[in-house]
Amino acid sequence: MATAYEAAARGKTVLGHPRGLFLLFFTEMWERFSYYGMRAILVFYLTKHFLFSDEPAFGIYAAYTSLVYVTPVIGGYLADRYLGARRAVLAGGLFIAFGHILIAVMEGPQGATGAYLEGFYLALASIVIGTGFLKANISVLVGQLYARDDMRRDPAFSIFYMGINAGGALGPIVCGVLGETVGWAYGFGAAGVGMLLGLAAFIALKRELHGAGEAPSLPVLRAPVVAGLSREWLIYLGAIVATLITWQLIQHQDAVGTLLVVFAAATVAFILWRAVFTLPKVDRDRIFAALFLIALCPLFWALFEQAGSSLNVYTDRSVDRTLMGWTIPASAFQSVNSIFIILLAPAFAALWTILGKRGLEPSAPFKFGIGLVGVGAGFLVLVAGAAAYAGAPTPVIFVILVYLIHTMAELCFSPVGLAAMTRLSLPSMTGLMMGTWFLATAGGNFIAGLIAQATGGEGAGPDTVLAVYSRIGWYSIGIGAVVLVVSPLIAKLMHLDLLKAEAALAGDKELAEPAAAGVDTRLEQKPH
Repeated sequence: MATAYEAAARGKTVLGHPRGLFLLFFTEMWERFSYYGMRAILVFYLTKHFLFSDEPAFGIYAAYTSLVYVTPVIGGYLADRYLGARRAVLAGGLFIAFGHILIAVMEGPQGATGAYLEGFYLALASIVIGTGFLKANISVLVGQLYARDDMRRDPAFSIFYMGINAGGALGPIVCGVLGETVGWAYGFGAAGVGMLLGLAAFIALKRELHGAGEAPSLPVLRAPVVAGLSREWLIYLGAIVATLITWQLIQHQDAVGTLLVVFAAATVAFILWRAVFTLPKVDRDRIFAALFLIALCPLFWALFEQAGSSLNVYTDRSVDRTLMGWTIPASAFQSVNSIFIILLAPAFAALWTILGKRGLEPSAPFKFGIGLVGVGAGFLVLVAGAAAYAGAPTPVIFVILVYLIHTMAELCFSPVGLAAMTRLSLPSMTGLMMGTWFLATAGGNFIAGLIAQATGGEGAGPDTVLAVYSRIGWYSIGIGAVVLVVSPLIAKLMHLDLLKAEAALAGDKELAEPAAAGVDTRLEQKPH
């Protein structure tokens, strides 16, 4: 029986690639459209519709976004062991679409809580669980369309990752403008429609996947286990139960923080035990280097993810957004990062390639240091711009500059970190290390909520926001400078001379967002 990539190789192509690639591009584009579109108006919905004050709104946003990065670890495991990537993506899309549409239909009168608010929390929980199934597995399907030695693999992932950013660019504009100017239900509804479009294409054209992403063993998956229910249906029922648990967690942010600390401590302790007691020196050193990079992850994302919370609110309240007589909704600025990724990722990829050919490409730790300096510098640019126009709204150009600098910092951090997890890990530990990366990202999103809450206390104004931004900006630059200094020592632990011939993630220089790669990356790697 032909493998998926052999069948895809014999099938029709578009631009030299299997048509299944563009199906996955389309599905992922609409999923990211829905996620980033909803994310752009989430805090505004809480503060302007439910009339929450800033602090609890930022707390809910932090709990939601941190959980979004935890569930892919579980979704990736279930797909790899039982469901297969295709069923996982389909189930995830259904949960996500249900969540977005539930928010739209449960909108009540302004300020009304009760069942309306509970429905909103349940919708967020459904999106969290759906993202866990979909995000961890859709990139796996891309990998299964190509043989490991197929030179089209790297360009295929670059095309796919551009789909992520196309959705990230369109979602905040469409959902933001509809939500803030027409009605919240229209914004969230548009996000739901986007996900449904992606699902419809995925179902109607699944033949273009040529069997990619099937379950490891259909007899095992479909065999009755408990009360006549198969493993497949037990997983789906478990997802519903997980949605109900997540529904409660979103409302209790302290519990989310506690769980993150417990899981992070347990995971790192296990990795350290395995590295110290079971691995030879070279592999042990590489795991230590990977843990060093992971330790920097929460700081970077804690600052970078102010975009959807405190920076979004600052843009709404303290920035002059008027252009030719029209006031641009603040949520639309959430698309700027994705637009800059589309524009700058190819340039950064070319830069690293040119430097690499000359033996001048910075090491991963050095790039991390640049990223931390950059994310801090972005905030200082905004502080300086606001100070120059004290007493007046901050010109919008300074917000654009923040996103520009943060995007360049992200391109020095996220794709580098994701690729490093695959290069520094043993094949048997790659999933664990990628899961730890996701967990660290979740921690960063949770800490981002704490920082945002520090900017939005009762009676706090723009001066408080800017004071916090100044502190975290200098703090990040200071840590980034230390990382730059110690980067040669960390690079030595990576044993780079032995890594040159080893595989890294395909399309790694265009990855950008921290969840772009799946947990099981064995089929997402460059040709040998």
